[in-house]
Amino acid sequence: MVEKAKTVILIVLVALSLLQSYLLANSMPGIGATVRSDQDYVNAEPLGPTSKVEDTIFPDQLIIHMGDNKHTIIYPGSQFYEMILNQRIAGREFKGFQRSPISLVDWNEVRKNDIGIELQFEQGISVDLLQKLLKLEGDLLFLNERIDRIWIFKKTDSEEIRTFFFSNDGKTVYESVRADLTVRDVQDYVGFGEHLPAYRMMASGIYLPEEPLKATEIEYTYESYSPEQMQRNLFFDPNTTRAIEDRSGSQIYTDGKRGLQVEQNGLWISYTNPAATQSNDTPPSENVYSAVDFINDHGGWDGTYRLMSSTPDQDKKYVTFRRYINNFPVMDSYLFHYGYMKLTVLQGTVTEYSRSLITLDDQAASRTTRYLYGGDELENRLDQYLRSDEVVSVFPAMKAMPKDNQTLLFSPVWAVRLKDGSESVLLDAYPAGFEPQVQQTDADGDEEEGRGEETDSEKTAAK
Repeated sequence: MVEKAKTVILIVLVALSLLQSYLLANSMPGIGATVRSDQDYVNAEPLGPTSKVEDTIFPDQLIIHMGDNKHTIIYPGSQFYEMILNQRIAGREFKGFQRSPISLVDWNEVRKNDIGIELQFEQGISVDLLQKLLKLEGDLLFLNERIDRIWIFKKTDSEEIRTFFFSNDGKTVYESVRADLTVRDVQDYVGFGEHLPAYRMMASGIYLPEEPLKATEIEYTYESYSPEQMQRNLFFDPNTTRAIEDRSGSQIYTDGKRGLQVEQNGLWISYTNPAATQSNDTPPSENVYSAVDFINDHGGWDGTYRLMSSTPDQDKKYVTFRRYINNFPVMDSYLFHYGYMKLTVLQGTVTEYSRSLITLDDQAASRTTRYLYGGDELENRLDQYLRSDEVVSVFPAMKAMPKDNQTLLFSPVWAVRLKDGSESVLLDAYPAGFEPQVQQTDADGDEEEGRGEETDSEKTAAK
């Protein structure tokens, strides 16, 4: 009898022990080996829309060659740009790459006589990232290249389509001998170009419009993230940070290691997070992925941004994204910083981060038609530019100007890009109210009614 009692008691004790173990493992906090990282302190407050790497990769312009030395240019975001790039090129396959010196083809003759299209990537983009836009298959040599131009054309004296990818070294081209393109594709590209403004080709290879181009000056009201929001978002434990003010009047938040400098009356930030090592063996494409993820988590994207390329050495750690307004890139200036996000990335860790805290309203407060100079007037102004021999590109852009009542005005301008990568405004648009004798298609590549937007007279009538 005693033995049976002992057995029952033992069974009960074992059962209680098992029950206690279950409760401890599943109900009680702090049990087991817990690894805590700095990331546990990151505030998850979402501040803006997220984006993907592929959303930031697109050519800065498409050049259409129509034969007989006739050309036109299509800019990002416009109707024809989207139809050509996304509907007729992005889904095609490019295979069988053959490496050759750039002198293989007389490119001046091709430019003047053969119909085709150029996709230009300012200062080049790695093939690894270009694969987010196009279907590319090549050998290791090609996959490690940086491409600054893709040229697709049809030979005048045959039905042959040739497709070349230009290396950023300026010496090498890769021909895709198995490209999924037809004569009809190239003819379609040229067909779109026939509806757009004509451009003249200069001896330097720069293209200028023959006539004034119609553009739009846009005014937006805006809101902005507060410095306190960014402090909570960027510091692992905001409670340990303190605020100080430097001699210039800028406010600085720091936790003793990381720093957040707030400038431009609370509208611009520069964040630093010193890395333990300054070496960076991470592929440039991985830095881009890290940068996009970081922005998604720390401020988000307030519009369309394009990945800006840089020199190969800089590309190893600097990642810059440029803001586009109404299809044109925004010019940054030392007087008012706006229009780009720049990051320094070392071994997957963002160590520097600069951006505006401004978020524009979804709808513009006003739109005004402005015309950009063209023809001889624009060419003469380019000739008079002090560093004209260093100019590699002339392009339409937006100049951002702050106004009262939390308003930004974006005015169209002609800008120049120099050999060293720097940019400056070449020429403002004609004054508001100027009407050229010959009406032109919009500079952004849309016909006057192509975007379905109200005209100024329609808006006045509505008011």
